[in-house]
Amino acid sequence: MSLQMKRGMKAEAIASRYLQQAGYMILEKNWRWDHAEIDLIAKDGDTIVIVEVKARSSTSYGYPEEAVDDQKIHHLCRASEAYIEEQKLDCPLRFDIISIIFKQKQTEIKHFKDAFFPID
Repeated sequence: MSLQMKRGMKAEAIASRYLQQAGYMILEKNWRWDHAEIDLIAKDGDTIVIVEVKARSSTSYGYPEEAVDDQKIHHLCRASEAYIEEQKLDCPLRFDIISIIFKQKQTEIKHFKDAFFPID
């Protein structure tokens, strides 16, 4: 397994714990549909939250959250529609990003609620 894959798995575990500590219920991890994957699907009150987790070891190439481009948003939106339909849910939906930067002695976590809205 590559270093990048290990870092991604570690970041998703950190994000999951972070959300649970904030009172979210984790419904799914690494949920796949077609060619898209949703890192985390959580519930915040009555709202389903689609969470994209991005991590980097530095900001040399920008902040992790900046890597969520229009193509990624499109895939997440399509996959979230499939999840909602599959689960027959009728509730509010929100898209969040959790950005993680692994520093030498600490981990920096930022949570962006309503980070983006569906693209048609």
